[in-house]
Amino acid sequence: MKVLNLYAGIGGNRKLWTDVEVTAVEWDEKIAAIYQDFFPDDKVIITDAHQYLLEHFKEFDFIWSSPPCQSHSRFRNLWKGDGSKIRNINKKSGESIMFPDLKLYEEIIFLDNFFKGKYCVENVISYYNPLIIPQKINNHYFWSNFKIKRLPANTRYIRGQIEGMREKITGFNLDDIGLPKRFKRKLLNNCVEPETGLHILECAKGIIKSQDVTQKTIFY
Repeated sequence: MKVLNLYAGIGGNRKLWTDVEVTAVEWDEKIAAIYQDFFPDDKVIITDAHQYLLEHFKEFDFIWSSPPCQSHSRFRNLWKGDGSKIRNINKKSGESIMFPDLKLYEEIIFLDNFFKGKYCVENVISYYNPLIIPQKINNHYFWSNFKIKRLPANTRYIRGQIEGMREKITGFNLDDIGLPKRFKRKLLNNCVEPETGLHILECAKGIIKSQDVTQKTIFY
């Protein structure tokens, strides 16, 4: 199965995948280098994932996309009724509010209408009612064109977990890379739990196999 892994990060969702040919797209060169160290057999491309999807979607059987979540996060909606800030989200830039990045929904609509394989788009639970109804697993939203079977709610309060706990959950040890502590924490927090990534791929694989046998489209 040819898999496109967009906004790949260090590869939390990809960690337990086997028997797949993966092309990973990541914008940040430092993060892409870490991903490549963990997954040397994957093809890693440093470019804009949104544009790459538009130009190459036909080349893959399964597409996973995890667009940036900052503009959708519930932390963005911490404002009082009078318009004053409850807290400052970004102390460095002073920004606490922004337009939601609707590239998230651009990709969902695009994949749902033009992609012939299976796809999964992942993001955080948003501070607003989602414009397209997702499937919810633990602390994340997932949009897909197949049914994702339920998983036990075993990953609560992800961003409140200590660093060692996140390393244990994701299976990534970044101690030898020499990263600043804050950057290391960010990379681990942005990881989708490997078990969740594997579960979703297996759901997609099962549907693809059944379609190959029956030559019918399965609707949910």
